[in-house]
Amino acid sequence: MVPTLLVGDYLFVEKYAYGYGRYSLPLGLPWFDGRVLAGAPHRGDVVVFRKPSDTSVDYIKRLIGLPGDRIQMRQGRLYINGDLVKRSPIDNYVDEQGHSYQQYVETLPGGMSHRIIQELGDSGPLSDTGEFLVEPGHYFMMGDNRDDSLDSRTAEVGQVPTENLIGPAEMLFLSIDSSAAWWEVWKWPFAVRYERLLNFVR
Repeated sequence: MVPTLLVGDYLFVEKYAYGYGRYSLPLGLPWFDGRVLAGAPHRGDVVVFRKPSDTSVDYIKRLIGLPGDRIQMRQGRLYINGDLVKRSPIDNYVDEQGHSYQQYVETLPGGMSHRIIQELGDSGPLSDTGEFLVEPGHYFMMGDNRDDSLDSRTAEVGQVPTENLIGPAEMLFLSIDSSAAWWEVWKWPFAVRYERLLNFVR
């Protein structure tokens, strides 16, 4: 999810925004199917969900495709329902190791804008795909780092059922760079990314 999220980010998730489901509690509810008091996810939400192929694993990606949508990547460009999604180049993204990547602002149907990066330009392994038809009761998720994301474009993740949704990411409450582990509190004054604290996730 770079550049939106970085390794070492800790965030609040609005767990009940999409209603109560099997994974609303940490251990899950094996006897519970569907959702109650369900609210509809929105295209562009950054969503925490349980990985369909291994529901013990939490994932976080951006919701790109709604039920009934057709999603495809062609030469690094995103198409939704046959229409090319607008992207505009901005200054390169430079990571903490000094590596520079092409960065864009992508604007989804409905007007939601967010940053993406392309580590490998428009010719990465996930830059050309077949067309995916999003199934009823499922969502299509993609990472904002389009060349380094295990997401719905891959068989390992695939489309995410409604019951696997946990909630949208809302706000960063802590962000620590690679110089400290989360439990090395004595290093926090030098490792905390103060500029990211209390930022909303968009």
